[in-house]
Amino acid sequence: MTDPNFLNNLKEHLSLFQQLGDLDATVDQAISACVQSLQAGGKLMFCGNGGSAADSQHLAAEFTGRFIKDRPPVAAIALSTDTSALTCIANDYSFEAIFSRQVQAIGKPGDCLIAISTSGNSGNVLAAVAAAKALGITCIGLLGRDGGKLKPQCDVSIVVPSQVTARIQEAHILIGHSLCGAVEQQLGLVPAE
Repeated sequence: MTDPNFLNNLKEHLSLFQQLGDLDATVDQAISACVQSLQAGGKLMFCGNGGSAADSQHLAAEFTGRFIKDRPPVAAIALSTDTSALTCIANDYSFEAIFSRQVQAIGKPGDCLIAISTSGNSGNVLAAVAAAKALGITCIGLLGRDGGKLKPQCDVSIVVPSQVTARIQEAHILIGHSLCGAVEQQLGLVPAE
């Protein structure tokens, strides 16, 4: 017997993904921002909470490891992976500071921060963007719903037009994979298809 929840999820997924073509120009802007940063010797920093923290790790790994084809590593880091830093900062300062303190510590002008939030309203991600902007770091928002408070704060805001967190996260991974594939091609690390 077919699970109706799966079919409903699939229907929502397909409906949303048919709309993602509208984000093409914005995704291209994000690709250009990442390429410019990396060509100038910068790095990509990712941050987010929960599923978005996992997406941050996933996408940073695609850059530092490899995406599809073997190629040199690309400088990328997920700010959600160092449990000692996260717990120290949360304990000594606040949970809201867990990403911004790391941006202040390792970020430099010309870097690129990819801020992932399905609501666009995560306090610690907003603080990270504020810290990044103060340092001259380009900020890309990978967002959902209406983009929330992060949308106007980011240099490039990619807003997935859905209210459903799971569908937004599914779209974020597709967009992140597309970003990685395009960046490595534009950097000349893999042949263009």
